[in-house]
Amino acid sequence: MKIVSFNLNGIRSAISKGLFEWLEKESPDIFCVQETKAQPEQVDALTLNSLGYNYVLLHSAVKKGYSGVGVFSKKKPDYHSIGIGNSFFDKEGRLIRADFGDLTVVCVYIPSGTTGEERQALKMEFLEIFTGYLLELRKKRPNLIICGDYNICHKPIDINHPERHANVSGFLPEEREWFDRLIDHGFVDSFREFNQEPNQYSWWSFRAGAREKNIGWRIDYHIVTEGLKGRLKNAAIYQEIVFSDHAPVMLEVESAESDLLP
Repeated sequence: MKIVSFNLNGIRSAISKGLFEWLEKESPDIFCVQETKAQPEQVDALTLNSLGYNYVLLHSAVKKGYSGVGVFSKKKPDYHSIGIGNSFFDKEGRLIRADFGDLTVVCVYIPSGTTGEERQALKMEFLEIFTGYLLELRKKRPNLIICGDYNICHKPIDINHPERHANVSGFLPEEREWFDRLIDHGFVDSFREFNQEPNQYSWWSFRAGAREKNIGWRIDYHIVTEGLKGRLKNAAIYQEIVFSDHAPVMLEVESAESDLLP
């Protein structure tokens, strides 16, 4: 099973830049997107259907043109749910869960804290709620794949010039400590199972030619439960794909053949 996760920074903008043509060639079994910035009626489900994505799950923000996540799959989920169970954050469109056989995919868009202290505090609140959500879900669904934009660089290797970012949201000590605790709870950064190289970034500022110079951050992940380590086949960041300020990230995981049938 191939799963691609991609913060689109606006699905309609990404489509205008060739997203659907690329998606047809890449053809993941499950395509998880963040920051759709669209209401359900603004998402071209007919074209997605024509590309084989017969099941389109969306969680849009109440505020138009803001946030939002989606899960597009070729196979019908056995079960799905929308939201994290918190009314404030659910209005922002931040999480979808979908079960496929013994695998559960969680698509998440963790809030950014870059706009000030209030949003940073809300980000930290979300992280604690999210931890509880995952630990509770794991009790009944042990094989979790949590993909999305975490808005956090976990380790110094995941950010350019880490010494310059110690007091910047996305690399704050308390955010990285939360990530440490998540790993300690029995979760795995799937990308680092395959690639330990530096300069492996998934987001770049639009300013000062950052992408061309690869002055970036790795904030997009497929985090999996430890029990799935033996089923991981490959992981990659598609840095050459430019439909957004993010790059898509890919994970291949062993799955029963029946899990892939429509």
